[in-house]
Amino acid sequence: MKYTLTALFGILIFALSCGAKEGNLQNPSVFKDMETKEKTMDKKIDTATVGGGLLLVHRSSIAQLEGVLTVKSGYAGGSTKNPTYKEVCTGLTGHAEVIQVTFDPAVISYDEILAAFWQAHDPTQLNRQGNDIGTQYRSVIFYHDEAQKNIAEEYKKRLNDEKAYDQLVVTEIAPLTVFYNGEDYHQNYYNENASQGYCQFVIQPKLDKFKKYSKTN
Repeated sequence: MKYTLTALFGILIFALSCGAKEGNLQNPSVFKDMETKEKTMDKKIDTATVGGGLLLVHRSSIAQLEGVLTVKSGYAGGSTKNPTYKEVCTGLTGHAEVIQVTFDPAVISYDEILAAFWQAHDPTQLNRQGNDIGTQYRSVIFYHDEAQKNIAEEYKKRLNDEKAYDQLVVTEIAPLTVFYNGEDYHQNYYNENASQGYCQFVIQPKLDKFKKYSKTN
């Protein structure tokens, strides 16, 4: 079942902290603007690439949104060619764990994709998400063109200027050079392993909050 973003700004950040103070969403008004952005017919299909912690969590959440066509898990932003998950996990390749989203911009805007992305993780933590620590877990937006760059930079500035969180948003904004697909077992991991402990105790609570604060069509 697909979900819209009408009430997504109410998502509560799921805490997995390991001694670091996490940012709390305190002013969601910027997200309201992002979620009501006018759709465009300029492109039939558009692409967004973002990362913010374990790719399994983001893939499961974003894939539920109406207008999202495909979500691929993978890696971007590093120097090693064709990296494996094991290599990326060392933190030595420079890659971030990311998802690449193709979407119909007549149904969901790039702004809305970013709103969902920012609210699905803690963008105030540098090189970590809760217990997951390392540059591979950094909060990052890899833009595909200048228009995406401008949108991402504008909203990041507004999030900080309007104090959307009680700490600064530190999301990296960088050009996409190469996206590498993750291993096959990452592509539909939650649906195929929903009964496993990690899915039950980490991914499922995030999905429950996502569904609770979203509206069905």
